[in-house]
Amino acid sequence: MTHSENSVLQKTAGRHEGAVYPSLRNKRVIITGGGSGIGAGLVEGFVAQGARVAFVDVAQADSMALVERLSAGAEHAPVFHPLDLTDIDALDVTFKTIIDQLGGVDILLNNAANDDRHTIDEVTPAYWDQRMNVNLRHLFFAAQAVVPSMKAAGGGAIVNFGSISWHLGMKDLILYQTAKAAIEGLTRSLARDLGRDCIRVNAIIPGNVQTPRQEKWYTPEGEAAIVDAQCLDGRIQPSDIAAMALFLASDDARMCTGHNYWVDAGWR
Repeated sequence: MTHSENSVLQKTAGRHEGAVYPSLRNKRVIITGGGSGIGAGLVEGFVAQGARVAFVDVAQADSMALVERLSAGAEHAPVFHPLDLTDIDALDVTFKTIIDQLGGVDILLNNAANDDRHTIDEVTPAYWDQRMNVNLRHLFFAAQAVVPSMKAAGGGAIVNFGSISWHLGMKDLILYQTAKAAIEGLTRSLARDLGRDCIRVNAIIPGNVQTPRQEKWYTPEGEAAIVDAQCLDGRIQPSDIAAMALFLASDDARMCTGHNYWVDAGWR
């Protein structure tokens, strides 16, 4: 086994328990795409901080299993709402329901996305629209839905999720990468327009995170090549992304807005 292949197998050995942010306790949090992968890591991280978490996803079985796993012993059990984020009318109704249930919202994590591979020849106008709806459009409308509540509360935090992929120019991801590039522009724009209302908007740019979905795209040799390209050994875990999100959502990041925060083990 090579050094890189051994590093791929090292998942969480030696990890510390993580920071505790008192300012996150009882905060009202909405997470999109929270049922699995990075999203599940976000749900788990915020529940562990004592936040009141509601999350949406299309994957009902995974989401319900996550709720069951995290509810025992939690100060506030997470709440799951099924939602197809490409349906903006349904998004509006579901977010209003969640905000009513939570009594407002303090933090939005715009995580949901889909990185299905495609070639140039396969892209039709309908597929273009569908990919933009899956990976870009709902971030704006989710932000729009929570802004009134955040303004009423005197402020809030929005964290959008980009991707390292477009910075690397990866193959067969043109529409995904186009949407992810636009998210960085959206983040800067929202931060400017919402800053005087004490609403902070930042983006997290993950590297390649070891999730079941990503593992379907990569062989062990491919994962070893990712580690070789990084500055640090080991594979990035959802908990590593959650650690950055917890900081950006907390009061410790009160002067952080309009920027990208990378968690890529130095790949780029």
